Amino acid sequence: MWGSVQASEHIKRAAALAVLTGVASLYGALPVHPEPQRVVSMNLCTDQLAMLVAREGQLHSVSYLAGDDRSSAMTAEAAQYDINHGLAEEVYLMQPDLVIAGAYTTRATVAMLRRLDIPVVTFEAANSLEDVRARILQMDDVLKREAVAQTLVSDFDIRLAELHAQVQERPRAILYYAGGYTQGDQTLAGQILLAAGFANGAAEAGYSAGMKMPLEVLAMAAPDIVVTSRPYPGRSRAEEVTDHPVVRSFRDLQASATVSDHDWVCGTPYVLRAIDKLGAARRAMTAEVE
Repeated sequence: MWGSVQASEHIKRAAALAVLTGVASLYGALPVHPEPQRVVSMNLCTDQLAMLVAREGQLHSVSYLAGDDRSSAMTAEAAQYDINHGLAEEVYLMQPDLVIAGAYTTRATVAMLRRLDIPVVTFEAANSLEDVRARILQMDDVLKREAVAQTLVSDFDIRLAELHAQVQERPRAILYYAGGYTQGDQTLAGQILLAAGFANGAAEAGYSAGMKMPLEVLAMAAPDIVVTSRPYPGRSRAEEVTDHPVVRSFRDLQASATVSDHDWVCGTPYVLRAIDKLGAARRAMTAEVE
């Protein structure tokens, strides 16, 4: 009798499988999307890369920083998207099928979203001009937009080759930000200096990456120019150092090159504008004819 029951159950399962197979044949398989359909970015730099690469309607939300013109080169474009603040609950309620984040930002949110089975891809920060190419291609891989990304990379390479300064005389520049923070050659900002035809005085002083440089070291380095960042509204003690007489004495030598802005922040094609502007300042300093 037990054998008869087993046989009967087997027949029922086979019949059910046949019905499901028939339905699938009749209506076709469920659609499988080769690319994510509803993407949320939670990082300033991935915001901009995604806006450059994504097809219309694919990117749903970018971070609130994408709308801040001090840090974002694409504020007008960012206004077309929903804004998020990197909070797990708000991102979850947006029902994304993919979330993009920076490797070192919103880490608690990333961990929570992954526990909720929402796919999350993280991007490392760009520390070189070669990294710019790599991040564009990574966004292509994530969003499945190969043709767009390849065009962006090709245009970037052509324009960078045009801008890359081959000079005999390299004025010495030092980047000097709030809190006395500087950046050497192993940083994106340092690479921008080199591409524009400057020597990085911070690297010469032993600052290869990003770290604090005391005012005394800056004064002893005696660069031809100091490049600072644009101050935020109000006053902060960290920013007071950029208005110190030592900094002003170097910065005011060439006012047009004193500020690093939103084009410097992220590894996107907008770094080309920073190189172009800084290169023009160098030519003015050296009386070089274009």
